[in-house]
Amino acid sequence: MERVRAHLKELWPRGALWPIAPFVAYAIYSFLRSDLRVEHFVILSAVGALAYTGPRSKELAIGLYPAALVFLLFDGMRPYQKLGLTEDRVLLCNLRSVEVTFFGHNGWTLHDYWLVHHWPALDLICAIPYATFILWCIAFGVYLYMKNRPAMRLFMWGFFLLNLAGFITYHVLPAAPPWYFHAHGCVVDLATRASEGPALARVDELTGIHYFHGMYSKASSVFGALPSLHCAYPMLLVLMGWSTFGWKLRALTIAYAFLMIFSAVYLDHHWVIDGLLGYTYAVLISIFLKAVARRRQKTAPSAALASAQADGS
Repeated sequence: MERVRAHLKELWPRGALWPIAPFVAYAIYSFLRSDLRVEHFVILSAVGALAYTGPRSKELAIGLYPAALVFLLFDGMRPYQKLGLTEDRVLLCNLRSVEVTFFGHNGWTLHDYWLVHHWPALDLICAIPYATFILWCIAFGVYLYMKNRPAMRLFMWGFFLLNLAGFITYHVLPAAPPWYFHAHGCVVDLATRASEGPALARVDELTGIHYFHGMYSKASSVFGALPSLHCAYPMLLVLMGWSTFGWKLRALTIAYAFLMIFSAVYLDHHWVIDGLLGYTYAVLISIFLKAVARRRQKTAPSAALASAQADGS
């Protein structure tokens, strides 16, 4: 027992409990709400395993920590998804009208076309980025951890800020996705539950797994189409990893970003406007974080010099 205590004190001299404290507190909160699920134990176990195994895993835990906080943010929003929402505030047919003006033809949108013209192979191809976007973010975070740890930390905090900005926008500027328009027309019903939509329902039926139905049944917001975080994540990968990636990974991440926005439209989950705003959020957050990083790099030598002069005196 003493060895364990010494190990934990060496890893976390300022306190060994703080890495898991938010997740323990959230698990207790979920238990009190009768909503404690397997996912809460999985995230708590993953954070604990990385935080307490050793110095290298601790550094990886610190790098991935913002992604774990996103889980708490996403899951914690579910009971409050309708906070401040009213029928007259939700963008629906007015948003579709803007889409028709800029990206449509003769009153039709791209979504209307794909709703009629679709194929099983294309369903499956477009479902892949939608099913794996979190895995891609974590995988590239780990890659950056091995290649460029400052870039990895920037990317992960960018991931957190993207989600925070997106969730705030969902309440300030609530917007219905195209699948909602095709299912309900221009009538806003705040009691509507989140749905995987017809396209992803076809994929569930084709694979027999019902993965997307299970995922969207836990979605925190129906009227959270604007911006598309699905599109924002890959663009953040491109921007934050560009200086570290070789030409192959640059090409791969760019292709993934464009496949994601195509999939978002084809699957009837986002307007083109949603995807472009997601790209804009990723660009702005990237610029902000890189500016903060440059500022810290400039101030670090000055702080070190001041400390050395103080020690010398």
